[in-house]
Amino acid sequence: AVAIKNIDLLFSGDWRKRVKRIEEQLKNELLPYKNKFSDKVKDIRVLGAIGVIELRNKINLAKVQRSLVDKGVWLRPFGNLLYTMPPYIIDSKDISQITSSMIEIIKNDDMI
Repeated sequence: AVAIKNIDLLFSGDWRKRVKRIEEQLKNELLPYKNKFSDKVKDIRVLGAIGVIELRNKINLAKVQRSLVDKGVWLRPFGNLLYTMPPYIIDSKDISQITSSMIEIIKNDDMI
């Protein structure tokens, strides 16, 4: 029943427009950092509503998750990837909270 409701919600609006809006904001807020931390960051990429920061080394998962939760952000990093796949109903303010938290992580040498 929950899955059917989710599908109904997805198709009730213009989900493609929402994904494009999320993609544009992720690109605007993440991609400028692609070459600023080249010693730590292997790649930053965005595809649709997915934003990924690929690091050169493994992430300190415990520290990163604790730091993100303290900022009110829930991401599940793994290996050397810090990524977000926000829901299509997310607003711009919340996307900025996620992206700024991701950038803070790569700026902090204790996290990676």
